Amino acid sequence: MTVATRTATTSVVTRVRDRALATPGRVALREKAFGIWQEVGWAQYWEQVELVGHALLALGVEPGDRVAVHAENRREWLYSDLGIVAVRAVTVGLYPTNPAAEVSYLLVHSGAKILIAEDQEQVDKALAVLDECPELEHIVYIQPRGITSYHDHRLIFWRDFLELGRSHRDDHPGAVERRMAGSRPGDLMTLIYTSGTTGPPKGAMLTIANVEFAVTTLVGVAEPPPSPRDLVLSYLPLCHVAERAFTVWFNAAAGVQVNFAESIETVPANLREVQPTILFGVPRIWEKVLAGVNARLDSASPVKRLVLGFWLRVADRIGDTLTRTGGRHTTATRTAYAIGWLFCYRSLRERLGLRRVRYAASGAAPIAPAVLKFFMGIGVPMHEVYGMTENSAVATGNRPGRVRLGTVGEPHEGVELRLDEFTGEILTRHPGNFAGYWRDPRATAAVLDEDGWLHTGDVGVWVEDTHIKITDRMKDILITGGGKNVAPSELENALKASPYVKEAVVVGDRRPYLAALIGIELETVGEWARRRGLPYTTYRDLSGKAEVRELVQGVVDAVNTRFARAERIKRFAFLPKELGHEDGELTATQKVRRGAVAALFADLVEGLYR
Repeated sequence: MTVATRTATTSVVTRVRDRALATPGRVALREKAFGIWQEVGWAQYWEQVELVGHALLALGVEPGDRVAVHAENRREWLYSDLGIVAVRAVTVGLYPTNPAAEVSYLLVHSGAKILIAEDQEQVDKALAVLDECPELEHIVYIQPRGITSYHDHRLIFWRDFLELGRSHRDDHPGAVERRMAGSRPGDLMTLIYTSGTTGPPKGAMLTIANVEFAVTTLVGVAEPPPSPRDLVLSYLPLCHVAERAFTVWFNAAAGVQVNFAESIETVPANLREVQPTILFGVPRIWEKVLAGVNARLDSASPVKRLVLGFWLRVADRIGDTLTRTGGRHTTATRTAYAIGWLFCYRSLRERLGLRRVRYAASGAAPIAPAVLKFFMGIGVPMHEVYGMTENSAVATGNRPGRVRLGTVGEPHEGVELRLDEFTGEILTRHPGNFAGYWRDPRATAAVLDEDGWLHTGDVGVWVEDTHIKITDRMKDILITGGGKNVAPSELENALKASPYVKEAVVVGDRRPYLAALIGIELETVGEWARRRGLPYTTYRDLSGKAEVRELVQGVVDAVNTRFARAERIKRFAFLPKELGHEDGELTATQKVRRGAVAALFADLVEGLYR
């Protein structure tokens, strides 16, 4: 390692370098190759970061230049991210599922000088729009398969890229450290593009100071705080602020060991292999795990169904108590759980990959309290948290022993939070508030006021004067024909708590009653149909069955009993297909683009009011 110059500004890069010096042989990262977990120590990690930094210097990257990364979660993502920051450039993350049109927009809007792409699929997207990206000078590709026959002088193989860095290091020893030494807290560190639910994505500018505040705040959330003994599984897109925090920032700040999932499809298997101690998931992940448990219960033998059903009912009662006590066990629940651990919960958690989880969090979107209660009941310490890209993922969180289901918790230390007295909008102010939107001062002024308050766009209420409950997004509030304000997300989350419902979009703005577009969970509804001898061929065919409609009508009826008459769903229609990102119906983070869905299925919506 080359350590030539002291860096006054602490950042995730200096933290990784310091760990490489202090514990060079300790495992920092693990990734599977050919079925075998490969380990990366801190010294090797830092060397790769340093080589990337030197390679970028060799290619003429200057402070403030943007370098994009378009890849699945893997070691090279982290090497690239930290190497970019080390030379005071700016990381721009792209979602692996971004279609070519979005790749073009992000590369052009950010003005990226270099793109680091994973494989042929991502390279092809860039090459297809290259003429639209005049500032893009080089494309570095990590996997060569299918690309070796391409002839474009801008293409550089990853191995050659690192060799370029090695040569530059030999000729200019200490150059990366000298560039790092000029870092300042206000330096722009990354552009994280918003999901774009209502329009083109906006590039949120996070500085070194923003990220350092997030690092020091979030690391203290779990009790005890994260340490090198902890394991995390990295599987959500790294260009999302939440995954960046749990993977890159936790790793650098606390030394937690990062294990990369092979793919999003292999997450269940990888969870079982790794058995992480800290786990973050968006609601869709937790909902899918719960749906899988219910599906296995329904398809189990009579004896297994009887045993598992009994212990899940016990877990439900344990969850009820934990809900009342803020997550603290009583003597009765502790005894019941200890017995249940021997007969059910240990094997169930082992099968789910959750046996060693000591801190679990759900965030990035609302989740039904019933889903959280299930996991709490089987012994997984669940905490709903709240933050957004624009405040570096730092706002509120449920603390161990002070959990209030249905809320996103209490403001973190150092966070000022208040509700707008007229609209109920949540406002936050702290050092993690972003520097603004890249090349969009008008949008910046709309959310960041002169007093430094970030207007989140979320509507909330205080619960017990300590916890915040988010009722909905301001832009999503529906006003029925009778003048009743309705928060659709509460209805939607209640519907999605069912193992048979994957998507739910409530409509009814300026209409006489509420209705819903519902997408079924193909796997669980398919299993339900199979057990009843109900044949089907496709998603559309299955959702068109009268029996399936009756099944989902039962879910809707059960949900309606929990809401006031004006907030109940009077009619629903099935979505004819699974919503997807490439079709523009979902964002890359799986949030529904309401406008796109309403336009695409306008005939369905109109039919609900005939």
